[in-house]
Amino acid sequence: MRLSKVRIFLICLITCVAAGAARSQSAGPTTEQTQCIAGKKQQRVAVEITRFRQDSEAYELLSKRARQAGAEINTGYGTAAFANEGEISFFKGTAFVQLKGSDAQTLKECAQQVSNDIDKGEGDIPPLVKHLPNPEEAQKTAVYLNSFTDLNELGLQQGVLTAIESGGNADAALAAYGPSKVLIVEFNTPQLAADNDRKIIPRIQELWKLGQTAPSAYRRVGNYSVFVFDAPDEQTAKQLIDQVKYEQVVQWLGENPNIFKEAEKRYINTTLGVLVAVVKASGYAAVACFGLGGLFGGLLFTYRRSRQKAEAAYSDAGGMLRLNLDELTPETDPSRLLRERN
Repeated sequence: MRLSKVRIFLICLITCVAAGAARSQSAGPTTEQTQCIAGKKQQRVAVEITRFRQDSEAYELLSKRARQAGAEINTGYGTAAFANEGEISFFKGTAFVQLKGSDAQTLKECAQQVSNDIDKGEGDIPPLVKHLPNPEEAQKTAVYLNSFTDLNELGLQQGVLTAIESGGNADAALAAYGPSKVLIVEFNTPQLAADNDRKIIPRIQELWKLGQTAPSAYRRVGNYSVFVFDAPDEQTAKQLIDQVKYEQVVQWLGENPNIFKEAEKRYINTTLGVLVAVVKASGYAAVACFGLGGLFGGLLFTYRRSRQKAEAAYSDAGGMLRLNLDELTPETDPSRLLRERN
């Protein structure tokens, strides 16, 4: 009887823990409001922190807010941020932070203080945004969707988008390049990417036949579905797609069959690196030796020349003693010569 009660208690405990974990996973973002006091006048700044489960969700909200404000995303605070009049917003880790105040300097100080207290998480923006054409500029205005179910919130109003079925298992990034717009949809599995590709192509052909708006260009790149809208010509659209590269990551579940090749490659690279380092060091040493030798030689030559110029007497022997063996040079003081003995 006691054993059955223990079993019942354990079952109830496990059920409660599982239910709590399920609720925590399904729970949405949490928001907290606080204040920051900074500046010489100790002014107050309103701070709102929204926490998500993933870094990419926080970046999604940042990109949407920046688009609504018409501001550019930069790296001023946190991992990425944008500033508007009387407002600074940034994301860092799983947190999206919005600060509002009247004094610009106080806003900056508070933004830095709040950013320092938040864990950096992955410390980077989503990789999909970096794979857009000209990513350095695209990141400033790109809009990112994490695990989206509907692309209509991008405001593109393109009929081809109805053919995409993500099942909440795909991300998207949209950026503008002049009049052109590039949309990359990343599916998390090759199967999902292939299934959508088979639906997208017939949908584009259908739009062409009906004379409706269709993408300027489309191509599947790995697990990416890349669209170009409103391009001035087909060549420009294709050039934009050519800049999109899908970086595939391969992980071996068992033993890597190429482990010896990789070890050999590392050994060769290390040996070449040591050889190059030795050659560089030898070259630097030779240059240093020649340089020091030339310097000391020049100094010695200059010193001897200065001493030679300082001598009062002139000598055609370079300042050295000269023997008058040929008796051609007249002696100015014959008394100093040794005479023959009688």
